[in-house]
Amino acid sequence: MRRILLLIVLSLVFACSSKKETLINYTNSQIEYSGRIDSSKTKAAELYWSGTSIKFNFEGESISALLKNEKGDNYYNIIIDNDSLFILRPDTIKRYYKLASKLPKGKHTLEIFKRTEWNRGKTSFYGFKLEGNSKVLKKPISKKRKIEFYGNSITAGYAVEDLSGKDSPDSTYTNNYLSYAAITARHFDAKYQCICKSGIGITVSWFPLIMPEMYDRLIPKDPNSKWNFSLYTPDVVVINLLQNDSWLVNMPENDEFKARFGTKPPNEKYIINAYQQFVSKIRKHYPRANIICTLGSMDASKKGSKWIKYIRKAVDHLNDTAIYTHVMPYKKSVGHPSIEEQELMAKSLINFIKENIDW
Repeated sequence: MRRILLLIVLSLVFACSSKKETLINYTNSQIEYSGRIDSSKTKAAELYWSGTSIKFNFEGESISALLKNEKGDNYYNIIIDNDSLFILRPDTIKRYYKLASKLPKGKHTLEIFKRTEWNRGKTSFYGFKLEGNSKVLKKPISKKRKIEFYGNSITAGYAVEDLSGKDSPDSTYTNNYLSYAAITARHFDAKYQCICKSGIGITVSWFPLIMPEMYDRLIPKDPNSKWNFSLYTPDVVVINLLQNDSWLVNMPENDEFKARFGTKPPNEKYIINAYQQFVSKIRKHYPRANIICTLGSMDASKKGSKWIKYIRKAVDHLNDTAIYTHVMPYKKSVGHPSIEEQELMAKSLINFIKENIDW
């Protein structure tokens, strides 16, 4: 009987030891972060912006991430070995989420990619847990190219997965990974940073914040939280704005119109100057970057649009040979760009970069 009990105890000990756990703190130098991530005030990496990502190389049978979401309304693409993908929605309780299990022996890659926008609340990432015979591998080789985008809902990938075409506000359907911006970055194997918000404009937005007020923030909602531009120096900057301005400047009864303009809509000179000033701010932060001022693919970009002319005039005034204008194909369908339309935009932008920029 004692012998049987001893065998049982030994088998339990062996079973426990076979499930060895390795904890990796969010500060581990082999974790690669992309995007504007805050880790200065809390014991976690805090994710806000669309397209923010976490990449990690490892050996192990399974991997989990310790996460907590502010509102429980954010979605992430979990990509294992650059192949399998599933969607994770962290809740408001700090806990481990199993990202992969029963993995074969050998090297594995993990990417956590933020699909949703910052108004859905921040996500706190505390670290990973590996199980089995595990090993932390060197982080991915740093990409040679860097690209940065400033945009609105089109760049965010708003409602891109709403196949009904009804532009559902449910964050389930927003996916920055399928936006023209992220597709372009992946095509060039470039590190990616995206500063965007649905409804935002240069002169007026659908809410009390415009891009010239938001573009330099680390924490989107905090005007006192400033991003350190020296931490990320892009080779190419793409600005895709004015779509929301094109609607709102014609809505004198709108509260944001009244707050920005009073009773009279802005004239051509005002709009061109505002756009020019914003591009100048970007240029001051990135003296050597190639800047592409683009528009598309909704109605502000259709043939004959005065908004295209505004952008071209602003760029002409800047007299900078490294600042370009490019209009993406106008989509004739209603609503925000679909997956296919985002792909067409990406193709247009990719071709433009190939033809004009040596990076």
